[in-house]
Amino acid sequence: MLELHDGHYTIGGIDALTLCQKYDTPLYVYDTAVMEKQYNLLKGSFKGFEPKIKFACKALNNINILRFFHGLGAGLDCVSIQEVWVGLKAGYKPNEIMYTPNCVSMEEIDLAVKEGVQINIDNTSILEQFGTKYGASVPVCIRINPHLMAGGNINISTGHIDSKFGISIYQMRHVERIIKSTGLHVNGLHMHTGSDILDVDVFLRGAEILLEHTEHFPDLDFLDFGSGFKVPYKPDDYYTDVVELGDKLSDRFIEFQKSYGKKVDLWFEPGKFLVSEAGTFLVKVNVLKQTTATVFVGVDSGLNHLIRPMLYNSYHHILNISNPDGKQRIYTVVGYICETDTFGWDRKIAEVKEGDIIAFRNAGAYGFTMASNYNSRFRPAEVMIKDGKDHLIRQRETIEDILRNQVEVL
Repeated sequence: MLELHDGHYTIGGIDALTLCQKYDTPLYVYDTAVMEKQYNLLKGSFKGFEPKIKFACKALNNINILRFFHGLGAGLDCVSIQEVWVGLKAGYKPNEIMYTPNCVSMEEIDLAVKEGVQINIDNTSILEQFGTKYGASVPVCIRINPHLMAGGNINISTGHIDSKFGISIYQMRHVERIIKSTGLHVNGLHMHTGSDILDVDVFLRGAEILLEHTEHFPDLDFLDFGSGFKVPYKPDDYYTDVVELGDKLSDRFIEFQKSYGKKVDLWFEPGKFLVSEAGTFLVKVNVLKQTTATVFVGVDSGLNHLIRPMLYNSYHHILNISNPDGKQRIYTVVGYICETDTFGWDRKIAEVKEGDIIAFRNAGAYGFTMASNYNSRFRPAEVMIKDGKDHLIRQRETIEDILRNQVEVL
């Protein structure tokens, strides 16, 4: 995490400007100490049992980060067969991986079955095809849609009535008929209502819905409550209190286990919660551009590297780490992409000059994983800080990477 010590910004104890000199910019830097702190916080927030945590690797999929979480004891939540393959390469056992695709073909699900991972199905068409093909021979989890509107942005709200995700709770009779006719073995129920959820009571309402529907499924091994915990983006921002969630959900879940008649594991699949605050994105100021309306800070990056502000209108706190004690001035920070490409409007930032290093906080989740080569720009390097040492975990791309899969026919 980016911290100010004796007039210098550091990440995991290492001077941030030194990292930029060593690896150049733009640069993603991840502090594993923060990841471990978040992991232990969630793991220890429940009483009477420990939840099983599946890291949602779509948030940050570098193989070194996956191995780090595996070392902590985490499983993996994957949404594509490609993520499954990366997870297996990272050392996860098939039974440690949850595969939760959306709108994929039966052929892709067959590939996941072949790998032996836990299958999670979220529509009745595929569920029927799966049951017809595999019957009781391959256990399956079912993702339900609880019809709860939750999340910080409509694009990351996944449990409401208009969402493409999950099987509606009002389709349970259909699900029961599929199970009865195909002999499916349902070993888990899953729910994910959205991301950036602040109110603990939203999770508790979703939990009650999930628990109510267990009566249709007598052989469950686990219940997956998804994630979507809100993390603080702004100074003094609100966030999901997972300790409160653990306190309120623990007794209810233990009570459920007794009434259900067998041990059932509780799973969560956090992504942003584990890695967002651990990540810092460092860029260099290319130009200062004064207009009649504002002063633009133009940096050596853009929506090709950090698309969240333009896609979700998300907030990332911006700091000038080259001038920690500088006078606060108002700037609009923009990128170098040939398109409207704004990281933040009218931000108070310590006075900026060309060549300074600008830092974006909370860049660990959905930063690099959503990066692209738009405008034929190279994707940046990634560095991991572990035990006070910096490690290059992804090289900066080159023109050879841009051209590698192109086939020249003219």
